[in-house]
Amino acid sequence: MNILFVCTGNTCRSPMAEAILKAKQLPGIEVESAGLFAPEGEDASVHTYEVLKENGIDFRHHARNLSENLVDWADVILTMTSGHKQAVAARYPHARNKTFTMAEYAGSSGDVPDPYGGSLDAYRETYQQLHTLINRLIKNRKMGNQGRV
Repeated sequence: MNILFVCTGNTCRSPMAEAILKAKQLPGIEVESAGLFAPEGEDASVHTYEVLKENGIDFRHHARNLSENLVDWADVILTMTSGHKQAVAARYPHARNKTFTMAEYAGSSGDVPDPYGGSLDAYRETYQQLHTLINRLIKNRKMGNQGRV
C-alpha cells in the first residue's frame, strides 16, 4: 500500500509523519510526503530534524509539491487538516475517495496544528500527535479495518 502524507509546506508535519511511519518498517507499506505550497527542494525544518533525532529516527528530506504523479501513486492520501483535504480534492477530483485527514482515517477527529515557526516544544507536541495517530492507523490495519492502514 502506498501512503502519501500532505501538509502545507512539506517541511514540518508531513515529512515528520513520513519519517515516523517509515521508521516502523512495515512490510508492504511505502510512504511519501508532499506539500500544497512547498518550497521545492528546501530541507525539512531544523526542529523537525531535532525532534525526529530525539526519538531515534534518522531522516533526511527535501520539500516537494503535490503532483499528479504522487496522487496517482498513492493508494491513500492522508492530510493534516480538513482544509488540506478539501484542497487536494479540488485540485485532483479523481482522488477524492482516497483522501482523508489523518485523524479521520485513524477513527478520530480534529486537525494536526502546524508547528512552523514555533518552539521546539511545539514540534514535540506535533510529533506526539502524529505518533499517536500513526499507531492508531497501524492498530486498525492489524485489526483488518477494511484494508486501511
